[in-house]
Amino acid sequence: MNSFGRNFRVELFGESHGPAVGVVIDGCPPGIRLAPEDMEPDLARRRAGATGTTPRREVDRPEFLSGIHEGRTTGAPLCVIFRNGDTKPTDYAAFASMPRPGHADMTARIKFGGFNDPRGSGHFSGRVTVGLVAAGAVAKKIMPGLRFDTEILSAGGSADIPSAIAAAIADADSVGALVEIRVDGMPAGLGEPFFDSVESLVSHALFSVPGVRGVEFGDGFRAASMRGSEHNDPIIDSDGHTSANGSGGVNGGISNGNRLVVRVAVKPASTIARAQATFDFASGLMGTLAAEGRHDACIALRAAVVLEAACAIALADLYRSDPRFASKE
Repeated sequence: MNSFGRNFRVELFGESHGPAVGVVIDGCPPGIRLAPEDMEPDLARRRAGATGTTPRREVDRPEFLSGIHEGRTTGAPLCVIFRNGDTKPTDYAAFASMPRPGHADMTARIKFGGFNDPRGSGHFSGRVTVGLVAAGAVAKKIMPGLRFDTEILSAGGSADIPSAIAAAIADADSVGALVEIRVDGMPAGLGEPFFDSVESLVSHALFSVPGVRGVEFGDGFRAASMRGSEHNDPIIDSDGHTSANGSGGVNGGISNGNRLVVRVAVKPASTIARAQATFDFASGLMGTLAAEGRHDACIALRAAVVLEAACAIALADLYRSDPRFASKE
């Protein structure tokens, strides 16, 4: 399905080259001041323009269709849409018969029997994530004590991100990246021991962002090569603060009051100008595909804020399920 969350529920809709994309947010408490300008800082971080991002330009002005009255949320489902303007569906015509390696073209064809919208990758496009950014902005407003800081640590395995992207562009290729999300002000006690643990829900939301290949908390996979005496977090006060943070702010699925630290591996974009071998349904033989049109050389440049939004949405769902916070509307 296209929704996430129980008490702060987010549902995405729309296709990349359709009339609009957007999001429906259910569970937003009433009385919160909300205007399009509140979403603009995060929307600006997602827009194209930097080297390595798509030439496609969208205004991304949010329109509220429901859930807002006189500048405040009503408690009813909040619907936000973004009109699509800068579309070029002909750029994607070849993918109907020649699915891109590493992309959802083939799986979409199989699952939906060829009825899916292929223009601009349709509902599988990163374009749809603008709705996640809008929902993330709302999520942050219901958790005013939390402070988010997101950084791209490396691209293509290099800390010299501009050079890595420039090299990929020169080779008509793309490059992946590692993104770190840090959340300060986390209260202790959020989450449940097993299926609704902080890690489970945050990972679920993060893996919903196109292009995510891995998620780790704190020491993450490095913990597999550590000893307990190295990985353990010494507790230094009665509030549970620690002198280290190998667990990334979570113990037993429950937030421990320390900084939440999450790192996300983002894959290289599948759509590249470099020639690739793929099956051609028109001929029934293998063929060569060199993607034309507009695409990102490093999707993490614009996806970092999307990942931050997905994390915020998962935490807002936990907030809304916790009586300590849900009762403060």
